[in-house]
Amino acid sequence: MTNPSESTLASEVAPPAAAAPPITAPLRGPRDVLFWSLVLGGGALDFISKRMIESSLVPHLPRRVIGDWLRFTLIYNPGAAMNLSFGASSRIVFSVIAFVMFVVLFRMLLETRQDDRAQAIALGLVAAGAVGNLLDRIRSVRGVVDFLDVGIGDSRFYTFNVADSFVTVGAILLAILLWRYPDPAE
Repeated sequence: MTNPSESTLASEVAPPAAAAPPITAPLRGPRDVLFWSLVLGGGALDFISKRMIESSLVPHLPRRVIGDWLRFTLIYNPGAAMNLSFGASSRIVFSVIAFVMFVVLFRMLLETRQDDRAQAIALGLVAAGAVGNLLDRIRSVRGVVDFLDVGIGDSRFYTFNVADSFVTVGAILLAILLWRYPDPAE
């Protein structure tokens, strides 16, 4: 006669032979610490920088920071990057896109090896930017706060924010990583 607790333990230790390998549990290693540190820290930095700009600047009135090359100019962008817009539905559409993007990034994180710090950083930066701009869309009907105004004289780049910088740097890093290290399943 076998002890029922022994058979339970045996079945818990040895998964069935046909079972797929489990996805690594979240919040358990260096990959997760990096990702969540960037999401929380980057989101906080973006939030604080936007609130400081809103409390100290008048909309559309530039303040020089580094000559004419870098100015702070407060604007509210109801659309997305480079003034992409869906009209009156922009706030909802871009909020849903940001939420879906965060879910996709989190899923990618779960499929990333625990020792792959570079990919965790890339995913964390993009997620931090997505969260930062999503918080703005939820917080205000005016749109996302943009204030980094780069250019020379009348030749200016689009005005952007810290969250946009995180998304851009993270997406470039992620593209390089994914291009250099193709999916091992292929």
